[in-house]
Amino acid sequence: MTSSRVAAIDCGTNSIRLLVADVDAAGNLTELDRRMEVVRLGQGVDRTGELAPEALERTLAATRGYAAAIDAAGAERVRFVATSATRDARNRDAFFDGVRGALGVDVEVISGHEEAQLSFRGATGAAAAHAGPFLVVDLGGGSTELVLGTSEVDASVSMDIGSVRMTERHLHGDPPSAAEIETARADVRAHLDDAARVVPLGRTATLVGLAGSITTVTAHALGLAEYQRERVNQAELPVETVLASCAALLAAPRAERAVMGFLHPGRVDVIAAGALVWSEVIQRVVADVRSAGGSLTHVVTSEHDILDGIALAMA
Repeated sequence: MTSSRVAAIDCGTNSIRLLVADVDAAGNLTELDRRMEVVRLGQGVDRTGELAPEALERTLAATRGYAAAIDAAGAERVRFVATSATRDARNRDAFFDGVRGALGVDVEVISGHEEAQLSFRGATGAAAAHAGPFLVVDLGGGSTELVLGTSEVDASVSMDIGSVRMTERHLHGDPPSAAEIETARADVRAHLDDAARVVPLGRTATLVGLAGSITTVTAHALGLAEYQRERVNQAELPVETVLASCAALLAAPRAERAVMGFLHPGRVDVIAAGALVWSEVIQRVVADVRSAGGSLTHVVTSEHDILDGIALAMA
């Protein structure tokens, strides 16, 4: 079966990631190269409404490196998708020009709805061993998407809460104070109240978590000395175990987090907020499933996410 070699780039609030893959007409994806750099493009965007010059330069430098890797791999098509931070920035044209100069393609600033659709496609394609409906949670730096469906998306919502945004808004202490944590939890719960009016969380049969904060929490729950993608991918863990790891990462001072071998240095300062958001999402979904007469006891983590969805959409 004929396949196409494609390159997908996902530029979020905290990180920029690349996937080069061969994709055939049946939707089978063969990964050739996957990499990630923490560039913190969304630094200060929640407060200023603009991309900081130093954040812009970090991101464009990473983009130029990815362009070299794409050329070396011989990718036939390239798609560059930008999400929360770029949606919010007034000065995004400078970013667009820099990406076009490096890659020769235009930046696609996608909506939260499209982000949710792509994440769902990428995650559920690798989750066939589990029963639907799936609730896919893509917890990023600036936003968190909730997507419910089985083979297709039934409902989705994008919330303006993420690890970078919540850190900058609320969690300033080292470790965060009880008052900061309570304010942050109230913020997340208010967003979840709104989200639950759009997405029927109680229908969830399998809860699937994506992206760096969630994979980091999973690595902690697995007791990994260093990050192991193959162990994290498709890990199925009891809810209580995941919540305990969220609590531990939220309570740990920065110096303690900095020496955790599984934790990427670029996430050390924002993982507490990521863990807080994830714990609130899990608890709300478990409660809504229980109210609907069901039971949710485990959480699945996927390393397949919006990048896979972008690549598959190019097939």
